[in-house]
Amino acid sequence: MQQGALGSRNDGHAMNFCSHCGNPVGLKVPPGDNLPRFVCDTCQAIHYVNPKVVVGCIPEWDGQILLCRRAIEPRVGLWTFPAGFMEAGEHTAEAAARETFEEAQAEVEITSLYAVFSLPHVSQIYVVFRGAMHKPEFGAGSESLEVQLFPHEKIPWDALAFPVIHETLTRYVQDRDRGQFDVHLGVVAKTPDGF
Repeated sequence: MQQGALGSRNDGHAMNFCSHCGNPVGLKVPPGDNLPRFVCDTCQAIHYVNPKVVVGCIPEWDGQILLCRRAIEPRVGLWTFPAGFMEAGEHTAEAAARETFEEAQAEVEITSLYAVFSLPHVSQIYVVFRGAMHKPEFGAGSESLEVQLFPHEKIPWDALAFPVIHETLTRYVQDRDRGQFDVHLGVVAKTPDGF
C-alpha cells in the first residue's frame, strides 16, 4: 500500500489508489473470493489488507521483569515491555530479541513463547515471548524515556501503556505466583479510549 493512499472504510483500513499503477481502486469481492478487497479498476490488481504482527518480550532477571517507559506516541510516558512490529525476513523470536535490545539495550535469550493475542480493532497480532537477560545491564533506547527492573509486586499497573500489556502482565504474574507458565491465547477488545 502506498503512503498517502489511505482513505476511509468501516474497519479502519482503506486504500484509494493502486500501488502497482496509481489508478483508483474499488472495494469489491474478487472472483473466487468471499470477502471485499481493494481491486484496481484499471490493472485488476487485488490489494489485501492483513493484520500487522507485533512481537514483544518479557525480559527476566532474578525474579524481576524489565519494563520501558515510552518516549514515543501513542501513550508517551507510560510503561510497556519491549515490543514492536516485525521486520520482513525476521523470525518471531529474533524480532523479540531485537526489539528488546533496541528499546531497552538489554540482551536476552528467548526461552519460550508466552502469549498470542489478537487485537482486531487495530488489526494487530501480539506475539509475546519470555526472555532471560544475559546480565543486568540495560538502558533507554531511542523509543524509551527510561528502563527499569520491577519486582512483580511493584509493576506500575496504573501506568501501563496498552490493555494488551496489562492483560499479558496480569497473566504473567498469576502464572509466576502458581509456579507454572502456560502459553496464553486470547482477544483483547477495544477500550473506550480507542486502545
